[in-house]
Amino acid sequence: MRRLVAVLLAGGLAMTVTPAHAQGELEYVALGDSAAAGPLIPTQDPNLLCLRSNRDYPAVAAKALQAKLTDVSCSGATTDDLANRRFGILAPQFDAIKPSTDLVSVTIGANDIGLFQTALSCINFLPEPVGISCADRFTAGGRDQLAEAVDAWAPNFGQALDEIQKRSPQAKIVVTGYGTYVRHNGCHPIQPVWARDANYLQSVMSRISLHSKEEAAKRNAVFVDFAAVTVGHDICAAPKDRYLEGLIPTTIAAPLHPNAQGMVAFGNAVAAAANGG
Repeated sequence: MRRLVAVLLAGGLAMTVTPAHAQGELEYVALGDSAAAGPLIPTQDPNLLCLRSNRDYPAVAAKALQAKLTDVSCSGATTDDLANRRFGILAPQFDAIKPSTDLVSVTIGANDIGLFQTALSCINFLPEPVGISCADRFTAGGRDQLAEAVDAWAPNFGQALDEIQKRSPQAKIVVTGYGTYVRHNGCHPIQPVWARDANYLQSVMSRISLHSKEEAAKRNAVFVDFAAVTVGHDICAAPKDRYLEGLIPTTIAAPLHPNAQGMVAFGNAVAAAANGG
């Protein structure tokens, strides 16, 4: 009888301490900016403050992983918005992370240096020399203003990763870079950016991704290289092959942002990384 009681107690204790995710439910929190949120891609969250799609890459990854998703990615978000209220209204994205969280993905950094606005300033509909090169403007005087801004941002991103680990010590962290938005030398006039400006813009994007990868590596986080995923699927590709939209979108998506097809590719890459692939 004592042995039976002991077995029952041991079994009851085991049932009590078994976490929900051990029975198949993966708790997944997605953080980030519009590259994660998918502005304008149908269908958008009714709360339009974040322009977040239910077909963004976190949704794709969550479906592949059969995970319970809390998606707080928000278009326009900066690294500061991870810890602070956006618009003074939206809760800090970090608030979504719990001790029970199993997986966190994060895509952030481009808005910290105003890269979308910078890209718009590089538009030149006419060929050189009729216009002003944004690469020349941002590297005048021997200083690369955007490169310096990205380098200054990197430690802040590292601190953000530290905070994620602090809030959810057991979670797997998946950090993503940004895509290959434009191929070498661009494709003027299909996309109205001069060759040297296209190369400059992509170099800045790649610099953000490089720092993201380095900061992730310091903390044993997983890095997913969206630049590799999007080779041949940039804004210069045929519309049917694009994962990223150009200045004038050919699908329902925001200009210079991932489209639904791109989100599928990104989500599958994140799911594979989460599974250790």
